[in-house]
Amino acid sequence: MSEQYVLDLHEVDETRTAVAGGKGAHLGALSRIDGVRVPDGFCVTTDAFRRIVAKEASIKDLLDELSRLHPDDAETTRTLSARIRSAIEDITIPDDLAAEITGALSRHGEQAAYAVRSSATAEDLPTASFAGQQDTYLNVIGTAAVLEHVSRCWASLFTERAVTYRRRNGIDHRAVHMAVVVQRMVFPQASGILFTADPVTGNRTVATVDAGFGLGEALVSGLVNPDVFKVRRGEIVARTIAAKQRAVRALPSGGTQETAVDTQQQEQPALSDAQVVDLVGLGRRIEAHFGRPQDIEWCLADGAFHIVQSRPITTLFPIPVADDQDNHVYVSVGHQQMMTDPMKPLGYSMWQLTAMVRMHEAAGRLFVEVTPRLAAPASRAALLDVMGRGDPLIRDALETILDRGDFVPSLPDAGPVGPSARSALAPVETDPAVVTELIERSQASIAALERDIRTKSGPELFDFLLEAFVEHKRVLGDPLNMQAIMAGMEATWWLNDHLQEWLGEKNAADTLTLSAPGNITSEMGLALLDVADAVRPHPEVVEFLQGVEDDDFLGEMAKLAGGTEARDAIEAYLDRYGMRCVGEIDITRPRWRERPSSLVPVILDNVRNFEPGAAERRFEQGRQAALAKEQDVLTRLRALPDGERKADETKRMIDRVRTFIGYREYPKYGIVSRYFLYKQALLAEAERLVEAGLLAAREDVFYLTFQEFGDAVRAQRVDDRLIQQRKAAFRSYEALTPPRVLTSEGESVTGSYRRDDVPEGALVGLPVSVGTVEGRARVILEMAQADLEAGDILVTPFTDPSWSPLFVGIAGLVTEVGGQMTHGAVIAREYGLPAVVGVEQATRLIRDGQRIRVHGTDGYVEILS
Repeated sequence: MSEQYVLDLHEVDETRTAVAGGKGAHLGALSRIDGVRVPDGFCVTTDAFRRIVAKEASIKDLLDELSRLHPDDAETTRTLSARIRSAIEDITIPDDLAAEITGALSRHGEQAAYAVRSSATAEDLPTASFAGQQDTYLNVIGTAAVLEHVSRCWASLFTERAVTYRRRNGIDHRAVHMAVVVQRMVFPQASGILFTADPVTGNRTVATVDAGFGLGEALVSGLVNPDVFKVRRGEIVARTIAAKQRAVRALPSGGTQETAVDTQQQEQPALSDAQVVDLVGLGRRIEAHFGRPQDIEWCLADGAFHIVQSRPITTLFPIPVADDQDNHVYVSVGHQQMMTDPMKPLGYSMWQLTAMVRMHEAAGRLFVEVTPRLAAPASRAALLDVMGRGDPLIRDALETILDRGDFVPSLPDAGPVGPSARSALAPVETDPAVVTELIERSQASIAALERDIRTKSGPELFDFLLEAFVEHKRVLGDPLNMQAIMAGMEATWWLNDHLQEWLGEKNAADTLTLSAPGNITSEMGLALLDVADAVRPHPEVVEFLQGVEDDDFLGEMAKLAGGTEARDAIEAYLDRYGMRCVGEIDITRPRWRERPSSLVPVILDNVRNFEPGAAERRFEQGRQAALAKEQDVLTRLRALPDGERKADETKRMIDRVRTFIGYREYPKYGIVSRYFLYKQALLAEAERLVEAGLLAAREDVFYLTFQEFGDAVRAQRVDDRLIQQRKAAFRSYEALTPPRVLTSEGESVTGSYRRDDVPEGALVGLPVSVGTVEGRARVILEMAQADLEAGDILVTPFTDPSWSPLFVGIAGLVTEVGGQMTHGAVIAREYGLPAVVGVEQATRLIRDGQRIRVHGTDGYVEILS
């Protein structure tokens, strides 16, 4: 196919991004929509860019060098980007190419004013908008000036901000090309931005219009505050009219100038109400064409709207797919499971297949619909109670939706459903043998799975796994399992509620549950202290571990003095806990057994920060503190009116909580133990696809759902294009923050604590483990980055059981996500760590190394320095 250097806009559409770039392709598509005005113009194609870049050999070498750079090397990035830009701008446009551009200018009006705009192939994509990353030049007049600004647009592909943005989105600099859009200038009375969905809340039924006088550059550059209109279903529901003192206008000789707005006009709205509603109607037509919410740049000239750009809004959180038009309210599973990162398709599809309730996926996160339970008064009260105890922000978000009165239908009571069904469970006897029996049942089921799965492969494996998932859910749904879990949680709530009422003491159960027996997660943290005891006496081993980077270090370590003993201790730990990892509900995450090097930093911290025998001492100190608390509470109760009865009831509940609260962590251990067996079998199947030449790498199957993986094995065919699309989508999901509560209109509802009992400037959260501690904040986003010293306070987005080995070495805990009974809270109480969870944006508001004070009893954090 011959190269095409210039195409009129009406010759391109959204299928021709490779030729016209994202902006050009979208403008071409817009020009074809009935009733949408797009300024006339043409596109200098990516073929022209390739030809220009090929003229200068040094550019290829500079691009190769840029692609090899470390992401954090900002200085070299800046230098190389500047050199590439300079090289491109210095290239003389060949005569034949210049003639084609000049010919297009003649057709559209050689002496007219033009906007010359960059249009890269990696921009205005559904997953990455690249808004503002390349350059636009307005009111360019004359052939020489247009040619000069075309060169500048080519060079702007390598501005430092564009290079950094591509790197962050995983896009190869060498694979991106630049087209240039040249359009007739519009000289507007008003201009601005239209979002067809609310960019703040995500609500798809609310459009937002920003408007100002003159050219849109005044708004984009932040020179003026715009008028803001919100429109819902054809009606303006909110408006803010700003004092618009400045505007950007075109100069007759070319270029633009900032000018003052006449004082009489400054506080006049830039658009009438009727114009706002008409504009939003136009936006809805554009949105329908592209099939997703749009960020639209518009101009009003001579009473008509002109559209100069439309791109997808990439910051919106997607909505779970529903098969009806009803209203739906979804609650985040990740906020309850302490894993708000996106899951890969194999991960979320397997969680859906093994979960006890139906789960809906959006942006790699899972949600449970709660609309039916909110609709009926009895189930609503029970749902809000359970959600409030777990995460007050979720409860407040749900109440915010209910308070509107028009979103959730009101239905008659249909008996207990969902969480309220817990009240129908018969109470279990306070007997440690119950826990022993449950653990034996779980271990027997896992042993049977391990035995039977070994013989399965090919399509038979996928059939077998579907049967294994039924057993998986049977073990989880065992009534005795649910009774034991609820017994520990309800005893905790009883103690906290009654001891606050009788003794005025907050969260007394936090101390009464210290070193409760049988908590597999807290035992995991203490067991890593024992591993440190096996490493500490051997200096060669310690020094060796400090340099470990790969995961095959155990064999090499065994050759050192004391290395065999250290290796055996680590191997024994991995035999018991190697199926765990950060984000373990996603089967695709690497387990400790697969990546043992991830434990090394924690082992070294323990070697440095603890003395031998620390695990046993820590556990015994906690047990003694709980016993002392029990005696103190009972003594004080007996001194009250009706004190003997209160003390007897409290003693029964203390015995009950200590019998069952440790078991709270065991079902998750059973789940991830089974998951590791599933994963090993599935990876072996993926390896067979690699050997057959059907798959590039075995981890590529993580981007297929369980069902798609099974179909690929049966058909012996893999859709590589689908895998590449899923990889790009997953990268975009990583940049999104999942909401606690999401509606079918796309609105993210965050909720608030609504408290006035905390000091000004303090960060509010949920108190989950009593005590107050002051220390150095260590903001850690990944467990492998941990470098902790005694007395440090861990600040992190969320913790799951895999983080518990860090808990033994810290003085306090602050997380962005969590509730009273989530794993981090349970283990913080086990270890006696003051902890506040659910602190919105804690990892951004608290800087690493700052001194902070954690008020674990009252639920807030003070920043001291």
